Formats: sequence, C-alpha cells, structure tokens
Amino acid sequence: MAGPVKELAAPAAVKTTALNCISLSDPDINKSVSLLKQACLDSGFFYVVDHGISQEFMDEVFFQSKKFFDLPLPEKMKLLRNEKHRGYTPPLDELLDPENQVHGDYKEGYYIGVEVPKDDPQAEKPFFGPNQWPSKDILPGWRRVMEQYHQEALRVSRSIAKIIALALDLDADFFDKPEMLGDPIATLRLLHYERGKASNPVKGIYGCGAHSDYGLITLLATDDVVGLQICKDKDARPQIWEYVAPLKGGFIVNLGDMLERWSNGVFRSTLHRVIVDGQERYSMAYFVEPSHECLVECLPSCTSETNPPKYPPVTCAAYLSQRYKDTHLDLTSYHENQTREEKT
Repeated sequence: MAGPVKELAAPAAVKTTALNCISLSDPDINKSVSLLKQACLDSGFFYVVDHGISQEFMDEVFFQSKKFFDLPLPEKMKLLRNEKHRGYTPPLDELLDPENQVHGDYKEGYYIGVEVPKDDPQAEKPFFGPNQWPSKDILPGWRRVMEQYHQEALRVSRSIAKIIALALDLDADFFDKPEMLGDPIATLRLLHYERGKASNPVKGIYGCGAHSDYGLITLLATDDVVGLQICKDKDARPQIWEYVAPLKGGFIVNLGDMLERWSNGVFRSTLHRVIVDGQERYSMAYFVEPSHECLVECLPSCTSETNPPKYPPVTCAAYLSQRYKDTHLDLTSYHENQTREEKT
C-alpha cells in the first residue's frame, strides 16, 4: 500500500533527547510522582530503573527472542498471527504511517498475550485465547522464558500505574481495579529489525512508521542499537524528531492513547518511530491495556467547566480492535498468497 511521502527533504541532524529517570525502589514516592508528571507533560516518555527484573534474565529473554527470529521463514510462518493477534508478524505486515510510508514496517515481530485456554469463556473475547508457541523440539524452554517475562513485565507495569494514578490526583490503586489492570489485555511483542535494511525517510522507508501506542502504557526494552525517535509536538511543521538512547537494564516507558483520553489530553501519547541504519536491532515492547469492558472516559480530575471532555467514552476492546484492524494486513491476504503458491 503506497501513499504520498510528506518527508521530502533529508532531516537535519537528529539530536538525542534527555528523559527523566524513575527508580521504582526510591522510597520518596513524591519525587517519583514529580518526575513522572514532568515527563508526561513534556514528552510522554521516561526511563524506569530498579524494577526488580535481573539483567541475567533480561539477557536470556533477548537470547531466546533471537533464537526464534533466526529460524527459517517457513518455520516462522507456521506460527503466523491469528485473528486474536497471537504469533508471528512478517516484515511489511504492519503499516503505521500510510501518509509517509510506501511499504509497511521493515520489522518482524511475535505477539504473546495473556494465556487463556481455548475452552475458557474468556477466550471468546478479542485479544484473549491460547498463545501460539514454537515447538518444544525446536525451541526448548522458549515458552517458559516468555511467560515468566510476561508476568514480570505486568508486575512492573502495575507499579508504574500507581505512580501515574498519583500524578493524576487519583488513589494509588486506581488502575488496580478488576475492570482495569486486574484483568488486563497485556501483550508482549518481540521485535527484530533485519541487518542491511536501512531506513530512508526521504523514500518513505521506515523500520517502524510514526505512530502513538494504543493503550495505557508501553514498556520497551532494547538492545544497544539506537533507532527509536520521538516527536514531542506532532502538530509542529516541520516535525522535529529526537533519538531516545537505549538504557541497559532499564525500560523506556511511554504513554498510550487511552491514557491521553483518560487525562483529557493533559498527559500526551507521543508520536514515535524507528529509524535504523542497517544494523540488526532487537527490542521487546510490552503493551498494557485495561480489561475489555473498561470504559475509557475523561477522569473527573482532568475536566472542568473551561476544559470539557475532548474525547467520547469508548470501551477498551472496541478501541483496540479498530486500531489493530487499521494498521495490520488482512489475514486473508496471506491465505490467498498461499493458495496461489500451491497452484503454481
């Protein structure tokens, strides 16, 4: 799918932005709230350290991610994402910025959600159901590592959500309710940018097109290869992009669109993209959204007579389903290609 490329000239030298760093082990919660609030008002991005996940385990998760992406493409395609968004996404599967991209993203990924057995009534919901797992014969121990990381990342997310709640003048446990992070749609996505596939914004080629995330917050762990860029003011012309430096042992955390809706635009969901220079790059994004039935509507602490709600209420499931549909290839296109190949 091609579209007009707005970025017609090579951008000026891109600087690296400075982000606030929040320690989850700091006993001074007011300090953490202040740092987070400033970050949310400024850029919507911040670092989180001292989160309790060991570096050894983080290294193991990256190692296991690489083992999957090193598999031959036919093996990976056996685990092609399903209608529940579980499994493998090939390069060009996702198109996040059709106004600037001539093709989809030059990245491959793997979705892992909350594990829900097929016979569980919850499995009828979008984004819930069994995960797809590589064969134990091919990748022994892979599922165990990914499930443990999924649980650890959710624990960290809940800790961050407490600080966000306090920054919004809410009770610390606001996001712990069953309809929110008590029964979340939490999705781990492993990502791989292939060596030799350099981005070229002038030609509309991106590792990952410009977008804002859909949910509450995203925890991003990366290797040491620079690539993530953010645009603090999406309405500026021209847009100014800044790199975010990787932070070994820490997470890069950003706010999603649902939090922007909840906060009535006080906290912003920031545009970001990935520009790679041809180096191989690995990252792991953990997307945290509330439950399917959660109604995302303006918080009382974020509205007034002079600042009425900017967004209509919407359920989490409806909002997410539409966003995924808008940005991913229709699965029937893969099945049609397979049928054509079988006939030739």
